[in-house]
Amino acid sequence: MNRRRHWTGPNPEVGKRSVGRRRVRVRWLPCLIAALALATPAALISRPQPTTAATPAIADGRPNVVFISTDDMRVADLPAMPNVRNLIAARGTNFTTSYIPFPLCCPSRAAWLTGQYNHNNGVMGNLSSDSPVGGYPALDNTNTLATWLREGGYQTAYVGRYLHGYGGKVVPPGWQEWHAVVGHNDWFNPLMRENATGTLTSTTYTGQYLADKIDTTSNAVIRDRVPGVAPLFLWVSHFAPHAATLPIEPDDPRFSSPVVPPRYKDLYANTPVPADPSYNEADVTDKPAYVRNRARFSADVQADIRELNAQRWESLKAVDDSVRNIVNTLTATGEINNTVIVFSSDNGYMMGEHRLPAGKIVHFEPSSRVPLIIRGPGFPAGTVRNQLVANIDLAPTLADVANIAPKRVVDGRSLLPLVSSPRTWPGRKLALEAGPTTIDGPDLYHGVRTARWKYIRHSTGEHELYDMVADPHELTSLANDPAYDATEASLDRITTRLATCKGETNCR
Repeated sequence: MNRRRHWTGPNPEVGKRSVGRRRVRVRWLPCLIAALALATPAALISRPQPTTAATPAIADGRPNVVFISTDDMRVADLPAMPNVRNLIAARGTNFTTSYIPFPLCCPSRAAWLTGQYNHNNGVMGNLSSDSPVGGYPALDNTNTLATWLREGGYQTAYVGRYLHGYGGKVVPPGWQEWHAVVGHNDWFNPLMRENATGTLTSTTYTGQYLADKIDTTSNAVIRDRVPGVAPLFLWVSHFAPHAATLPIEPDDPRFSSPVVPPRYKDLYANTPVPADPSYNEADVTDKPAYVRNRARFSADVQADIRELNAQRWESLKAVDDSVRNIVNTLTATGEINNTVIVFSSDNGYMMGEHRLPAGKIVHFEPSSRVPLIIRGPGFPAGTVRNQLVANIDLAPTLADVANIAPKRVVDGRSLLPLVSSPRTWPGRKLALEAGPTTIDGPDLYHGVRTARWKYIRHSTGEHELYDMVADPHELTSLANDPAYDATEASLDRITTRLATCKGETNCR
């Protein structure tokens, strides 16, 4: 099989077909580390063998793309993941102010796939049963990042959890190889709907921990498909640290928690919750009623939060193992230096901040800000960017990496110019939004995040305003301070405009 030439950055002719464009041959430095032994031998992996008939037979110098996502992971969870820190963050670009405008699983994944705010892609909730439009049925799956890359000459493969409401009856358009988890309550017997040979099959992988099955399948896809004539786009979608079960053991928290791999059980049992000044906040008189009406935590509730944090970190250790294995596999195939690796989470999670013991779908930082780290060609090692970015930027960024044009009017923007020329990166205002909680109810909130301010307008009529430079933990809302009336009025007008904006230029 022909080896592909390595790629060093975006082609200036973005959006044009790759055939006939100028290519640059690059001499890479020898790899600094030897290939490590893989965690699981290929012979032990039960998996259909892929077909190569659909792979475009064109010489291609573009990089592979591996997107590794988690579910409900906070920025504060990174200490549990040394491989993410050492193998991706230390060798790539860390976007430290990365937001999920609608901090809920399915809307965030739809934004990843489309580059659009949810008011434009139509996914305003997890399931159609709890929202006028939500879940897998609400998204036009015929026009996503997967179809753009597939039509642009990439091999495409998906492993893990897809959108809520995906019933496993079809393979969504654009995916050449498909391994989707159906359901998520049994973490030791994952059910997958798979199509690698043209026939959709259902397989229950009895006794395998969910994150480990996602890992072994993902590494097998990489070994089968790289290096190849066409580059690979692989999305590895982990379920951890999402809660899955109600209390099982005596020390489990009283609210639902993830299932942990036996090898890491109780590893973090005595680890304190990473608490900022908003934890169990003393004065919430400036907050909306859903916070203001909550009592401060008892010792028992704080013990529950501590145990929930421990189980979340223990589940993430298996994901961190998978990150190591994927990097090792890419190294063993000789493709590590020609692969863009993206790591992020679909939303964050509250862990005691502002008296919220658990949960998401709130604008507060632990729920709406997530890790975003990218390693590979075009993303220099050890680079930090603190400008505002969001999940709507992923699709245009990866389209830019692949030298193709999105086929939707995207609201996000490619992050490659931010990495290469941060001083010329144009300022922006990010829309914040959350859809209705009932079939005929109003949107939960709308708001805006700027470099300095966060403003939220709730459906209840309540408003919040925070100076994120002076008050990064959102301890004091300025919404009722007359000194900030003009600021609030300006931000309210921007909120109204962004709530229906369409296209990157109009959504600035």
